[in-house]
Amino acid sequence: MIKIYGMPTCPYCDYVHEQIKGREDEFEYIDIGENVRNMSAFTRLRDTNPVFDRMKAIGDIGIPAFVFEDGRVSVDPADAGLIELGKAGACSLEDHRNGTNNC
Repeated sequence: MIKIYGMPTCPYCDYVHEQIKGREDEFEYIDIGENVRNMSAFTRLRDTNPVFDRMKAIGDIGIPAFVFEDGRVSVDPADAGLIELGKAGACSLEDHRNGTNNC
C-alpha cells in the first residue's frame, strides 16, 4: 500500500486524492492537517529524507508525498501511477469534481 501525505487545502493533493477514491486497497491518504500526529509523522519524513531537499530549497512543503511499501519516498505522482495537476492528460479540478470531460 502506498501512503500519501497531503491536505485538502493543497490543490495538487486534492487532485491526487480524487484519483485514489475507491482504491483504498492500494493507497492510504494521510491528511497532515487533520491532527498533530499526522503532521509530526510528515515533518519527520521531510526533515530526514533527501527527496525533500529541493522542495525545501524553493520554499515548498513537499506535498503530496508518496511513501512506498519498500520505504522509497517520492514527490512525483507519476511514481505512484497517478497524474499531477497541470500535466498533460490532467483534468481541471472542477471537471474532476463534476465528472465532466471524461474526468
